Amino acid sequence: VQLQASGGGLVQVGGSLRLSCAASGSISTIAAMRWYRQTPGKQRELVATITAGGTTNYGDSVKGRFTVSRENAKNTVYLRMNILKPEDTAVYYCNADVWPLGGRRFYDYWGQGTQVTVSS
Repeated sequence: VQLQASGGGLVQVGGSLRLSCAASGSISTIAAMRWYRQTPGKQRELVATITAGGTTNYGDSVKGRFTVSRENAKNTVYLRMNILKPEDTAVYYCNADVWPLGGRRFYDYWGQGTQVTVSS
């Protein structure tokens, strides 16, 4: 199972970006999918979570600006980021709880990270 994140880049303050993360491989089902972010010298921060049923939860710093969504048929999670601020600059990682085909439990998988830079 692999998670491939994409969509990062350089954007000006107030702009928008949409990140995508697609899971591929021998997958039976995916439970929660999440986005985290990390800046140098800081702990990884949970940005947003979406369950298989579509229930969402957000970190306080992004509420009202970011929207997480998913397409279960494509095993893909998205993060729409609006009104971006310089403090949103970070490497963004996707994460998913995956039950592999033939597996006996959920496993925790991570994408490779995609850089988001917000310039002022």
